[in-house]
Amino acid sequence: MSDTIKTINCPACKEEMTKIFMSEGAANIDVCLNGCGGIFFDNRELKKFDENSESIDELKQAIEGKNFKKTDEAQTRICPLCNTPMVKNSVSTKGNIIIDECYNCGSKFFDHGELTKMREEFPTEQDRRQALLADTYNEVGLKIDQLEIQNTINHTQRSKFLKFLDRLFF
Repeated sequence: MSDTIKTINCPACKEEMTKIFMSEGAANIDVCLNGCGGIFFDNRELKKFDENSESIDELKQAIEGKNFKKTDEAQTRICPLCNTPMVKNSVSTKGNIIIDECYNCGSKFFDHGELTKMREEFPTEQDRRQALLADTYNEVGLKIDQLEIQNTINHTQRSKFLKFLDRLFF
């Protein structure tokens, strides 16, 4: 699904979201400016803004100086695009940044502050993928550090595995 032009309500607090045009990514991001400060990304929009090198200046200006109300982050959110229950997923190897994802349309919702935390934890998508890859191997009992992973898995296998992870998590 591409960038929606219709006005949507926030999946966390139900307030009407405001579209912020992001010039660098040429996309309209839905931000809950009059409620909880959450950010909603249509399918594939997040890839344009998930790295520190990618500008989110318009977003920062829009939320600067605002006070946002708290929401129950444990509640199940409903996707405002397709009305499907969203799923809680971690975008952090430490498990401390949990976002809401719609498996039906691919949209993602970040509570206030979560996008910044994710960008700080992993400055680039490559860093995030490598951390996820290392954690995946560690979970199955292999104690392989980043360098060993790169030396152990040949390029073709690694590319296939990263594409698989990309479909699952990004």
